Amino acid sequence: MAWIMLVVAGLLEVAWALGLKASQGFSRPLPSVLTLLAMLASFYLLAQAMRVLPVGTAYATWVGIGALGTVLLGILIYGDSATPLRLASLVLVLAGLVGLKLAG
Repeated sequence: MAWIMLVVAGLLEVAWALGLKASQGFSRPLPSVLTLLAMLASFYLLAQAMRVLPVGTAYATWVGIGALGTVLLGILIYGDSATPLRLASLVLVLAGLVGLKLAG
């Protein structure tokens, strides 16, 4: 259950990271409120997962999911660059996350 909470927390991190851009510096009310709610939910779920999982593994996984998702959606939604080096770096982040999970 802790891993499920952690994955959802990571996905919510992606949501709030993209929400920061959509809120335009917290100048748009609805995206700002949704961003803050996603932040609170993400932190809450991360904290719950950390009750069971090692802190380093949980935090690195949360950040990794957030980074991977935000970069990929930034490419798809906002047209951010998708250079081969950037994509290869994402693969390395993913490999690190898989390694942390396998290391237990």
